[in-house]
Amino acid sequence: MSMIPQIIRRRSGSGLGPAAVLALALLAPGALAQQAPPSMQDEIRQFCGNIADAARDQRYILQKQELEELQAGVDERIKRLDERSVQYRDWLQKREEFMRVAESQLVNIYKNMRPDAAAEQLEIVRPEIAAAIVMKLSPRLASAILNEMDSTKAAGLTGIIASAAAPDLPEDPS
Repeated sequence: MSMIPQIIRRRSGSGLGPAAVLALALLAPGALAQQAPPSMQDEIRQFCGNIADAARDQRYILQKQELEELQAGVDERIKRLDERSVQYRDWLQKREEFMRVAESQLVNIYKNMRPDAAAEQLEIVRPEIAAAIVMKLSPRLASAILNEMDSTKAAGLTGIIASAAAPDLPEDPS
């Protein structure tokens, strides 16, 4: 209603009395808006222009706060990932150490077995593991074990050992 006194002042020169303009404003508020003089439209534009910068600044502040909250969440997740990465590296180091010890112990076990017993055991184990064990044995013991194995399984292990020792060659296109 702060605009009504301004309208009353402007309309009073047009033949309408202040009471008539006030009654018109109270009974039909849209009537005055439709008949607003050009100077009032300029004032409305100026008002909107004046608050546009403040509204834009407020939007920027809200967006900045939202981005800061998101950044804090990302930073927290990165921190947790770093902690988990350190835990994983520790676990991996312990596992690798265990595997080195276990591998050397396993090789020693097969070194001390009779070739026929070792052959029976290596036929049951996954071929990649069996090939790795045979590779770490002395050539004399490895050949004795392979001699005791089923010929098909011994050939498979020999193929794995040979491919591990051979340099990577491109496949034959034929």
